[in-house]
Amino acid sequence: MNPRLDSLLRGTVTAVQANALTPLYALPTAVRRRLAGTPIQIDGNTLCPELQLLLRVQSLLPRTTKSDAATARAHLKTLCKLVSGHPRELQRVTDLTVRGADGQLGARLYVPRDAGRGLLVFLHGGGWVVGDLDTHDALCRALAEDAGIRVLAVDYRLAPEAPAPTAAEDAIAAFTWAVDHAEDLGADPSLVAVGGDSAGGNLAAVVAQQCVRRDLPRPALQVLLYPALDLVHRRPSRDLFGEGDFILTESDIIWYRDHYTPDPSIRPDPIVSPLLADDLTGLPPTYITTAGFDPLRDEGNEYAEALKSAGVQVTHHPHPALTHGHSNLQTLPGHTREAHKALTTHLRQTLNP
Repeated sequence: MNPRLDSLLRGTVTAVQANALTPLYALPTAVRRRLAGTPIQIDGNTLCPELQLLLRVQSLLPRTTKSDAATARAHLKTLCKLVSGHPRELQRVTDLTVRGADGQLGARLYVPRDAGRGLLVFLHGGGWVVGDLDTHDALCRALAEDAGIRVLAVDYRLAPEAPAPTAAEDAIAAFTWAVDHAEDLGADPSLVAVGGDSAGGNLAAVVAQQCVRRDLPRPALQVLLYPALDLVHRRPSRDLFGEGDFILTESDIIWYRDHYTPDPSIRPDPIVSPLLADDLTGLPPTYITTAGFDPLRDEGNEYAEALKSAGVQVTHHPHPALTHGHSNLQTLPGHTREAHKALTTHLRQTLNP
């Protein structure tokens, strides 16, 4: 990169730190492409240039290591403020409590102006260690408004204070509470779905499995966004993308796993590794996304195929140009918006018939 472009990029980084991503993506497209650098191509996929630019900016920001849970949680909050943009204005956003596995949990109900009778119980990502209602507030607002459904975000308990399977049991309890109270929330009990991103996708998959296994109300749909599904085995995508600047690294995966499952003996249990379940028959219709530059790509692809083999209705979107975490990047143009539109269109068609 020539000195002039390098100077422009560093100046933009300063502006980004002060004003989120608005100044970066206000630049002309041609300038953004040059700032992003030479296109990145791995395993037959080409990284989305808008996402590549964001990763380039991220590489110039001060790095924070995951030394402890409190530091990691604060760092994620900062990053989410950077990428979330202006929050959508909905008809109503209400904080409330729902039933957890052992007492009440915080939750937040999002109601858009054109809300139908569908409800998505949303479980945030963050490796079961970080993340909360605020880090995924922008995403939940966007899902509610663009899909025309109610979204109930659940603040399940986090590790290491509450190791596995606490988060899973909280998620199961919160989902069944939502079905029991669907009419109070303005929803149809038969149109209550469960979903989440990354670790939240893991929990959503666990909820779907355990509801069938325990003869609890079955979700109308499970939404698994680049989910973590196997805490035991490694697959080639972790070698391909675990060491680059692709949002999630191999060291992140190990750090989260060890905090959530300090006792390794629980890791093969489907309550934390739903990909290892013996029987997937009877599960609800599934919307699953994987990302071409995600270390977790292969386990998501494998789960999609396993569900299909078990006779489950599966809609699988393998977004080849994207990375882990792309659903939270609401301010980026290009492929991230296309992925969001595909998801919300499916939610609207399924939960808001």
